[in-house]
Amino acid sequence: MSLKTSLLSATISALILTGCGGSSSSKETVVPTPVVPVATGFTFNATPMITNLTNDIIVGGYQTLNSKAESFYLATQTLFNTPNEETLAAAQQAWKDVRIPWEQGEAHIFGPVDALSIDPHLDTWPLNTNDLKTLLTTQSGFSGDVLKTWNDDVQGFHTMEFLLFGDGTQDNTITIDEMTLLEREYLSAAAEVFNGYTKSLLDAWVVAQDPNDANSVAYQELLLTPDNEVYSSQLGVIEELINGMIGIVDEVGNGKIAEPFGTSIDTTDTSLVESQYSWNSLTDFANNIEGVQNVYLGRTSTQSSADVGLIDFVRAADTDVATRIGDEISTAITAIKAISGDNNLPFRQAINDAEARIRIQVAIDALSTLQTSLENDVLTLLTDWTTS
Repeated sequence: MSLKTSLLSATISALILTGCGGSSSSKETVVPTPVVPVATGFTFNATPMITNLTNDIIVGGYQTLNSKAESFYLATQTLFNTPNEETLAAAQQAWKDVRIPWEQGEAHIFGPVDALSIDPHLDTWPLNTNDLKTLLTTQSGFSGDVLKTWNDDVQGFHTMEFLLFGDGTQDNTITIDEMTLLEREYLSAAAEVFNGYTKSLLDAWVVAQDPNDANSVAYQELLLTPDNEVYSSQLGVIEELINGMIGIVDEVGNGKIAEPFGTSIDTTDTSLVESQYSWNSLTDFANNIEGVQNVYLGRTSTQSSADVGLIDFVRAADTDVATRIGDEISTAITAIKAISGDNNLPFRQAINDAEARIRIQVAIDALSTLQTSLENDVLTLLTDWTTS
């Protein structure tokens, strides 16, 4: 029986008793005013959002990553076989191109990318330049099969970056004459291994997490059909997505930017600057937060139409908060891009420039504001969400 029916029955019964004079008491029967419970929480159909974010943002991102990794590998082979300034420039651009979906994907760096240790295979930092240089002077040749057995700090993104762009101290480019045959061979072998890992990552999401286990399912199915050993409900999926956003905002603001920035201009540390050889650091940082924006809006910057994203979940609870957080994400991206200033300073130089340091602090503050909002105004909505 519903609450409304119960209250109506009680009221009718009381009226009948009063009207019939069934009581011997001379006191008038008082009918209590029914207490109507105040509705709390908010409702939201999460299925379209989880479907879109899983298929289009996460899996779609890994498809792009793998496609660009294939193109990069081909570019390194062309550079190896036909070394000239044009093929070198093409390989350098291909490295930057494959960097974009990877950095944006760090907004959802959970599941196979973590369980299969693909993150350190692809993106270990710092690079072990001493061991890399030793290998280049002691080995007579390189192959993907052998290189794959070596430590993560002599393969992956930053090994290939160092070989393609140089040490980054004075500039972010080399000439083809500065690249030896062994360096080109090492680069191509590293790109082959890299592409193998991006393929494994994509397969884990769309085919099976463990190709050797007949009962293993694609990781995307765990998000799309929760009530499994990883996600007991849709609430767990949304919590994973929000925490992924919080994690990368924290890493960019308090790690990638703040650690080399130091507490003053006298405590900077350029050795901590990621992607310093190519001077691609600020682009990396901006792409990290654009990845957050992708999850929040449910679409990438290349998509013309909107889809269902986390903003819709937040909007169902509070439209003002939903708009504010969208603005905070945009503000953080703009602040990161502004660090380079009018003279286009790379981040490793900007941390030692007095005026640029002011802009860096603005970016750190913007990221801190965003992180606080995600923690206090978005993650906490999970306790108010009425799932059924």
